[in-house]
Parts: sequence; C-alpha cells; structure tokens
Amino acid sequence: MGKKMNVNFKLVAIFPKRFRYLPIQMSLLLFTISAMICLLASVVFLLNPQPSYSLPNSLQQILPAYLQTNHHGWGLGLETACRGASNCPDQNREWNILYHLGGNGPWVEKVDGVVKGGIRVPDDCEIDMAHMMSRHGERFPTKNAGARMIVLLKKIRSSGVELKGSLAFLNDWQYFTDSPEKHFEQLTTTGPYSGTLEAFTTGVKLRTRYRHLWEKVLHNHTLFWASECDRVIDTARYFGAGFFGLENRHTELQIISEDESKAGDTLTPGDTCKTYVEDPELGHDYGYEMLYKYRATYLPAIAQRLEKENPGLQFSDSEIYSMQEMCGFEITVLGNSKWCNVFTRQEWSQFEYARDVIHYYRAGPGNKYAKAMGWLWLNTTANLIAEGPESAGPLYFSFVHDGDIVPMLAAFGIFEDTQDLPVDEMMEDRKWKTSQITPMGGRIIFERLSCTAKNKSAEKEIFVRFNVNDGIVPLEGCAGGPGESCPLNGFLEHVKRRGEIAGDFRTVCGLAHDAPDRPTFLRQPSPDSTMAAAAEGSEVKGDKPKKSRFWGI
Repeated sequence: MGKKMNVNFKLVAIFPKRFRYLPIQMSLLLFTISAMICLLASVVFLLNPQPSYSLPNSLQQILPAYLQTNHHGWGLGLETACRGASNCPDQNREWNILYHLGGNGPWVEKVDGVVKGGIRVPDDCEIDMAHMMSRHGERFPTKNAGARMIVLLKKIRSSGVELKGSLAFLNDWQYFTDSPEKHFEQLTTTGPYSGTLEAFTTGVKLRTRYRHLWEKVLHNHTLFWASECDRVIDTARYFGAGFFGLENRHTELQIISEDESKAGDTLTPGDTCKTYVEDPELGHDYGYEMLYKYRATYLPAIAQRLEKENPGLQFSDSEIYSMQEMCGFEITVLGNSKWCNVFTRQEWSQFEYARDVIHYYRAGPGNKYAKAMGWLWLNTTANLIAEGPESAGPLYFSFVHDGDIVPMLAAFGIFEDTQDLPVDEMMEDRKWKTSQITPMGGRIIFERLSCTAKNKSAEKEIFVRFNVNDGIVPLEGCAGGPGESCPLNGFLEHVKRRGEIAGDFRTVCGLAHDAPDRPTFLRQPSPDSTMAAAAEGSEVKGDKPKKSRFWGI
C-alpha cells in the first residue's frame, strides 16, 4: 500500500510540473503553426498571379521588386540602411528609381503600355504553351564598366580633397566589392535583389503560374537553354531549381556556344553576324557613338555642379556616367545606394534615356542589322507555336543577354516608335524604355492561349499574347482576341511580314550561303527520349576557350 502511495505521489508530483510548462509549450506550438501558415500564405498569395490574391500594398512595399505583384513605392524594406539615400521608399509619390536605371538595376514589372487586368488569363481560355527569352539575373558591373569606376574612385581619393555637398558620403564610403576580379560580370548573391535569388524566385513564380504545364512535362525529357556565359548559365540553373526542382532527373540544360562559327544556329546572333561585328560605323559600335552624342547634352552640367561643390576636382562625361551607373549596381549588391542621391530626378530621366539610346542603336530598332539577327529566335518560336503543344511540347525557356533580347524585339516590332530616338534631346513619349523591357532578369514570354469558341464548338480557338515582365503588351494591329491577344493566324502573318523586312540572316550578315540559318537546337525531344546525354554530363562546356562577351558598356 505504501509503495502504491509512493508511485501515486510521484505521479502527482510530476503532473503539476508538466502542467506548469504547458502554456509555454502550447505557445511555442502555436507560434510554429502560425509561422508555417504564414509561409504557406506567402507562397500561395504572393506568387499566385491572380490579382485578387495579391498582397496588400502595405505588405508589398517591404518585398523585393521581383516578388511584388503590385509596384507602388520602392519596397526595399531597409529603412535603417536606406536612411539618407534617395532610393528609399517614398510612400507619398509614385516616382521610383528602379524605373530609371536603363537595364542597370533590378527586375521591375512593366507598367507602361500594358493591358488592364494584369496577367490574369482571359475567361474561357488557358495557356497551353509558354516560350520565354530571359536576360540573366542581377549582376556586378562588366569588367570594362567596373574598371572605369575603380579608376574614378582612385582619382578622387588621391586628390586629397575633402569631399563636400552631394559627394560628402564618399569620405567614408567603400566600393561594393573588395574582390572585383572575382565578382565583375557575375551574378550578385547578396541583398534583396540578389541575382541568384531573383532567378530562383522567378522559377518558383512561373512554376506556380504554369503549374498545369509543369505537370505535363514532370516525367518527360525536357530541355531548356542558356548561352555560353557564366552568369547566363548560373541564372538558368537557379531558375531550373525553382521551376523544375533540385531532384528532377528529367530536365536537361543545354549550353549553346557563343562562338562566331555557329552562324544562325545560335542564341547570340550578335556574336555570329559578321558584318554587324566588323562594321565600324553602323554595326555594334553605332550604339556607343549615339550614346556619346546624347550624354554630352546633360552630363557637363552635372560635372559643373559637383566641381563647384568640390573645388580642385574635375570630372569628364565618362566619369559622371560611371557615378550614375554605380547607383544601380550597388542596389543589386546591397539593396540601396547613396549614389542615387547625388542626382536629381530629371538627371535620372536623362540617364534612363541615355541607356535607351545605346540599346536602340546598338542592337535595337535603330540598327540596320538587328531585325535579321532577332528574327532567328522569333521565327523558330512562331513555328513551334503554330505546331502546338501536342507535338512540340508546352514549355520553352531560353536564357541570354539583353543584347540578344533587343534584336528579337526589333524584329518583332512591338516597341517601334514613330521616329528614331533623337540624340540632341530626350524624347519623352516613347515606347522604347529599356528599364521596363530588359532590366536584369527581364523576360519576354510568348503565351499561346487555347480558348473556347463563342459558339461553344468543340474546336478551340488559338491566340497569342505577349508577356513582358509581367505586363501584357498588345501587338498593334493584332489585338482583337481575348485580353487584347492576337489571333494565331494574325500572329503568324505578322512574323512573316517582319521577316521580309528583316531580310535573310546569311545575306545581311555576310555569311556563306550554306551557313546555318536558324536555331536547330530549339526543340523539345519526344516524350520517350532517354536521358542518356544528361546522365553523361551534357552541361559540360565545349573545349573551345570562352570568348569575352561584349554586351554592356
């Protein structure tokens, strides 16, 4: 009896002790469950493209731009780090520095000239094919641009001048990388606008959006493509991890050489079009010539202002331009930059236009070689869309440089202005805005829509719409379909007409008559294809030495 009492005593003694900590344990459990619910809600509501599921503006503003579904304010969410810097959120105004960096800054959603209603799929329609051409994610400066920045900073520091006014912050400012040889031209890996994060997030975002297509290819041998450049390949790999998943053994990344010998069988026609590369006046360097002319209209006044604040210093146009470039690049590394505060909003609009000018004339609508170069990918994609998903497959993802997207858009003609961009003044009302077309991580997606006919017949009607950085852009003269999409036949006729304007790639580029004249690799394998090639390491690059990429100033 006494032994039983001892047992009962122990039980009674233990029970109140457990009970004492039960509220704490329950609180921890509830906290854990709440955190998991919040995480799930973030994925569902943040990444779901339906406007009704988007986060409220108050929450949108603390997210990086490429995670936002609404873009009102800058949303860096770094109030402490941002204090005193001009790229911090301004809740009372719509002006946003990220829309004025001319492709030198993080991904942003296209907001000008887009269809109302966002990317919502029109009623009685579904997307049955998606063809994407994407720029690499956020990166450090190119070697040339970065070298100019470092030379400028050394010049300022060696002058012995104690900086005042707009440049006073430089007295204790450090360059955003202490390992330029390692970092230049590579994806950024820190901050809210990290290039690696943006690429992965984009993969998750599109997997959510195209989940019905993802499920169709889940167990099939599926290809996606990247041009042969480290930052492009890394972008594709991070995207692939987000879209296909880390453990997917059916997906193969094909790396396409940028060598000039590839001719038309390439993702990078700016490297393979001989006359474009060799023409000193109207080829690739034409963009630089026009840039220098325009920036001479606004940079000297900035130099005079900064020199007046800091007697003893003198700045060239190139040096002022490098200062403006540092704003965008530092944002991609750290999430904010005090360089942005050096310049007025008008000066940022001028910088944005300067970036528009160089792309317009270097490989865009203002370059005589651009349309023939860009028509290669455009024509191949149009043929795949015409063929349909049943035999061609539903998903195509190609990763390139901005200098490869710009010719495709020139060939397509969707952003053509009524006149060429002038270089003696800024053309305010223009379609060609690099900041919204080819920001870092920028993407153009041709979405094929399969829609129920108005007469409810069994046969579906096919349309194509054009998703530019999550903004649907109507094609002028062919926007009569659901959600201002373009009927398939109208789209194919448009591409054919644009090809006639562009001319034959081999002829325009001065290549041999038997040189490849189209991308042969851009094709999904049949569902019963094996993964033998992938198992043997198909991502290994060729033996040829890698050629330096010349896109980017």
